[in-house]
Amino acid sequence: YLLCASGDFVKVYSVTTEETLRLMGGHTDLVTGIQLNPHNHMQLYSSSLDGSIKLWDFMDGIPIKTFTVGCKLLALYTLASAEDSVFVIIPKKRERDTYQLVSVKLTKGAGQDLEAKELSVVLGGVGASPKQIAFGREGEYVVSVKDVNLQVYFFKRKLLNRFSLRGVKTKGGDNQFSCVACHPTEDCIATGHADGKIRLWRNFHHRKEYTYSTLHWHHDIVMDLAFSMEGTRLLSGGVESVLVQWHNESSCQKDFLPRLGSPIEYISMSSDGALCCTLHTDNRITIINSNLRFSRSIQGLIKSRDVKTGLLVDPRTKALVMNGEPGHLQFYCLQSDQQLFSLDIVQRQYIHEAGLKQSDLVKVAFSAQGTWLATVEEREEVTDPELELKLWFYEVETQSFKLNTRINTPHDNHITDMCFRDMGELEDDSLILVTAGRDCVFKVWVMVEDTDPEGKYAQQSVSWSCDFVGSYHNYQATNCCFSEDGSLLAVSFEETVTVWDSVTWDLKCTFCHPPGNIRNICFGRLTCSKYLIGATDYGFLCCWNLLTCALEWSAHLNIVVLQPDPLSEHIAAVSWLSKESSLFVFKPNEPRPIYIQRNLCKEKILLAVFVPRDEPETTGSEKYLWLRRSQLFFLTDTQELMTLSTKPLEKRLTPSSKQLAVEESLPVTPFSLLLGKHRRHQSQEDIDLGKLVVHNKHEQASPAVKELLHTPAHVLPSASFLCPIFINSLLISKENKSAEEVADEVEMASEKTEDDSDEERDVTEMEQEDTSHMELLGEMTCKLSKSQEKELRKIRKMDYSWISAF
Repeated sequence: YLLCASGDFVKVYSVTTEETLRLMGGHTDLVTGIQLNPHNHMQLYSSSLDGSIKLWDFMDGIPIKTFTVGCKLLALYTLASAEDSVFVIIPKKRERDTYQLVSVKLTKGAGQDLEAKELSVVLGGVGASPKQIAFGREGEYVVSVKDVNLQVYFFKRKLLNRFSLRGVKTKGGDNQFSCVACHPTEDCIATGHADGKIRLWRNFHHRKEYTYSTLHWHHDIVMDLAFSMEGTRLLSGGVESVLVQWHNESSCQKDFLPRLGSPIEYISMSSDGALCCTLHTDNRITIINSNLRFSRSIQGLIKSRDVKTGLLVDPRTKALVMNGEPGHLQFYCLQSDQQLFSLDIVQRQYIHEAGLKQSDLVKVAFSAQGTWLATVEEREEVTDPELELKLWFYEVETQSFKLNTRINTPHDNHITDMCFRDMGELEDDSLILVTAGRDCVFKVWVMVEDTDPEGKYAQQSVSWSCDFVGSYHNYQATNCCFSEDGSLLAVSFEETVTVWDSVTWDLKCTFCHPPGNIRNICFGRLTCSKYLIGATDYGFLCCWNLLTCALEWSAHLNIVVLQPDPLSEHIAAVSWLSKESSLFVFKPNEPRPIYIQRNLCKEKILLAVFVPRDEPETTGSEKYLWLRRSQLFFLTDTQELMTLSTKPLEKRLTPSSKQLAVEESLPVTPFSLLLGKHRRHQSQEDIDLGKLVVHNKHEQASPAVKELLHTPAHVLPSASFLCPIFINSLLISKENKSAEEVADEVEMASEKTEDDSDEERDVTEMEQEDTSHMELLGEMTCKLSKSQEKELRKIRKMDYSWISAF
């Protein structure tokens, strides 16, 4: 297993399949550290900024204990020699940007939630990064690095040694410490520095007689170091995206694993030394064999420097599409929390050098069926930006996009927006693309047949060319969008919204709500298709009626994001005011919002998108009905992707981390589907025959059965203890008799008294009838009429002994 801290959660990955096995949630803030319990490797400690330490059984994803410390925890460390204590980095009280390493005594108690208030300071003046503290051989000492200072504290002798390097940069060198690692079997400390050097410290038990040797290969900061389990190899990584393996602490003996894709932030070794993994700045984990061979890669959502493309949804795969690696477009699956693939748009080698102007992807648009993809890339220049518009066609055979048309300088200035006409793509003349730019025009691009069969792209039958250019009073075009039926095109020119006929390209009408430029526009959908919504940068949300060409209503809101739901009439608007993001969901025909969420998050929301669900979600609350068919996702200015959910945390976690029994609402295997159909068919037969299946209901309601199925196997008592409880829970009590059983008892009693007098029989039957009615209270019974009862008595009095002769 591979354990990883991810936001407020701890993820458990399979090393062999790369799948997310469990998602353990319970912290209310960022998880800052995870460590295996040195006394039980099936358990895990986690620390968080919420001030708590949790002990998990990560095999089942169940929290065992929660220790409340009461202050922010920035890093977590465990030692085998410290049985009931862990080490954490906390801020020093009443001192800003000052941190200390403390030992936390974990309280022993019967409850699950405990307080851990017994703290003892080990080191002061430490760094906030977990990479700047390491524990030495068998936990005898702890090392801390910060700026140009190195501290070593010996636990048994209670001795603290400090060492310092020159703080002045000489000959291009920078002695600032960046990370530290300790040899597992020897007294040796490895430190990484900002200038790319690695120093190996020895004899640091003495303040003046210490020595260090230098290894140097990295040209920039060493971001992390890690020793192998036996200590014969040292691994280092940095911004070069190369993992370096040093042998026997010698600069002459080293191996490389290059082209890992992005800078290496963290390095971790497995407990058996067979594998190591590297965490990269693009939110990716690379698993590497001990012989320095690439094994597997787990790619999360890539954090781009600036998401200029916005958030989009691929119509084919329902994947989230946005900027990925420089010059690439990433397709991210929200269900599996993994990247599907990355499309290289720019097709140029990216050079990691600060200040260098390079081409980047800025705009993306999909056609309605996902057949065509339009991209815009630009290179920022002081005088004249270099623009390139590319049209990509999706090939079913290769299951990828292929470049169809490349258009250099489609506009004379930056392209601000573009969109496809969302109509049926069966006819080529119905598919058009519109781009709007700061050169004060919008352009319409259409597909044309290839007129040069002998040219470079002879195998292609169609290409794209400009069909119409529109403008309005020499104002800059900022936004564009089509109506749901594709008959109208809305283009905003600074303070004015213009509406155009998409067939004749005639200007139909204009809307304006001064002061302020138009920031966002969108058309209503379905029953609200006659409305056009716009938001201004002066703080107004406006709704215009296209039939009356008048303002329907307006609201004073500073809307930064305006996103319509493609499957309903709802529109989501996000406002930003007083450092607070708020969400408003409304229908254009109703000025009053149907859902308001104040203080949605602390960060500013920059982008949002509705992602269609595979199946409509059932919700009991009316205020969440707008989330039935689509799910709303947000992207903040800190590159955090968030979503609104109608389910509590426990129901949203991975099913295997919470329960072992398969339920009807969870994804099932083909065998369980077949078994479920058989059970439903059998249940239907029982209902048709008028049977009351008491035992099935009793099994579902039995707490003993639920406890047996939902409790992890390793904490269950012995089978001899559980067996009597389980058997007794399956037995049917006499009070729960079915209608057939009671009828059989009446029949048996009547046969025993058959030789008695009619008067005694009548009395007996009346008593039995009363008893049966009391026992069948609340159950469905078939009541006979008086004439039927008399007929039944006559049949019972008849002598059937003559049948025995046959």
